[in-house]
Parts: sequence; C-alpha cells; structure tokens
Amino acid sequence: METLTDRWWAVLLRGVIAIIFGIILFAAPGISLAFLVILFGAFAIVDGIFSLVSAVGRARHHENWGSLVLVGITGILAGLLSWFWPGVTAIALVFVIGAWAIITGILEIVAAVQLRKAIRGEFWLGLAGALSILFGVLMFINPAAGALAVVWLIGAYAIVFGVMLIGLSLRLRSIGVRRQATV
Repeated sequence: METLTDRWWAVLLRGVIAIIFGIILFAAPGISLAFLVILFGAFAIVDGIFSLVSAVGRARHHENWGSLVLVGITGILAGLLSWFWPGVTAIALVFVIGAWAIITGILEIVAAVQLRKAIRGEFWLGLAGALSILFGVLMFINPAAGALAVVWLIGAYAIVFGVMLIGLSLRLRSIGVRRQATV
C-alpha cells in the first residue's frame, strides 16, 4: 500500500495521458487511420510502461505485483503490434484495441480486488476495469463501425478512463498524506 501511495503520481500521469489522447481524437475527428494506429500504439506503450514501473515499485516492497506486470506487458504488446503492422485494416485495429481493453480491464479488476484489501471502499480501479471490458466488448460487437465512430469511441473511452485513474490517484495521494501525518 505504501508503494501505491508513494507513486500516486504515476497513476495520475496515466490518467492525464489518457485524457490528452482522448482530447486529441475529438479535436481531430478526421484523423487518418494510419495516424490513429501510431497514436494508439504510443498510448498503449506508455500506459504499459507506467504499469511496469508501478509493478517494480510494488515488487521492491514485497507486495503483489503480478497483475500490474500483465497489464504492462499487454499494453506494450498491443502498442508494438499496432506499430509493426501499420497497414492493418480498420476492423483489425478494432479487434486489437478491443482485445487489449478486455484483457486490461480484467487485470485491472483483479488489481482492484487486491487493492480493496488495503483500502476500504476503494472502487475507482475496478470501475475503470469494468469500463475497459465494456469498451472492448463493444468493439467486438460492432467491428464494422466507421473510422470516425471508432475514433470518437476511443476518445470517449480514453477520457473517461483517464478521469477514473485521476480519481484513483487523488485517493491514493490523500491516503499517503494521512499516513505521513500519523507518522
């Protein structure tokens, strides 16, 4: 728990990056699919790296870190796949993004359950995980959606997901401040 509260800023940064990514997609809805592939790859890789950084911090304190490693590796692999296969069709991209969101969501819910043992009443990460799963399922249900709809759906998901991560980071920060005040 101490590791998470000490690194609340990494969760905050993940949320801010997700929101910026979402705003970019809404600001430029005519964005080409090729650029979307590159942008999604960058987002997934950066998100994966921050998850791995959090996992390393938890491992140093002999805390449960496995789900964070899986989230990080999944994000990095999804990002690399989108970079190395930039000619992927819109439908294939939808499936890659959908699979990434579902896997990440499941692992975030696992991490949230573990976090609940340390933080009473915490639900932000679990809610973000549920949103990730819902987003991924929607991507699989309607893969033929137009590129503009996909861009807006990804943008909305990224913004809401970012807000939830910022909520979690602020909760972690306040817990850390309270912990330091009692020391």
